[in-house]
Amino acid sequence: MSLTQYYTATSLDGFIADPDNSLDWLFTRRQDPDGPLNYREFIARVGALAMGSTTYEWILDHEFAGKDPAEWKWPYDLPCWVFTHRRLQVVPDARIEFTSADVAAVHAEMVAAAGDRNVWIVGGGDLAGQFADVGLLDEVIVSIAPVTLGAGAPLLPRRLELQLEELGRNQDLSSARFTVVRRAG
Repeated sequence: MSLTQYYTATSLDGFIADPDNSLDWLFTRRQDPDGPLNYREFIARVGALAMGSTTYEWILDHEFAGKDPAEWKWPYDLPCWVFTHRRLQVVPDARIEFTSADVAAVHAEMVAAAGDRNVWIVGGGDLAGQFADVGLLDEVIVSIAPVTLGAGAPLLPRRLELQLEELGRNQDLSSARFTVVRRAG
């Protein structure tokens, strides 16, 4: 069965990016690529991606800065939906679909594209919250860095009830996997 998962990292005070949308605070942390809840094992079970426009633009700014668009290579060889209400720069030959549709309307398409693999809500927190709002988010997997940012993009900008399923330490990070508790009714 395919799961819809929000896999991300956060500061101790609950921000996934600082006020300038920087992740520099995360890239200075030591992580074991084979440690608990690691990215390599996670991405091997992913069949489709969803992200917001801020995440997409961050990838463009950090993966392709200074390169000719003809030389760009999208870092994922998976179908990806970018939720946006704006026209964004297109990565040539990437399996990306831009959409302004409601997440519920697109979810079945993403699950079908994923096959027996999972759907990853790459970011941000509000997009993951939109999936949760309509009962389509199954898990939150988060690595917590020992840093506070004071402000920035929140991990999840709404209330969400979770149940802890797994907890581990991956060098500098605390890693946890939660299932989303569905409301009765």
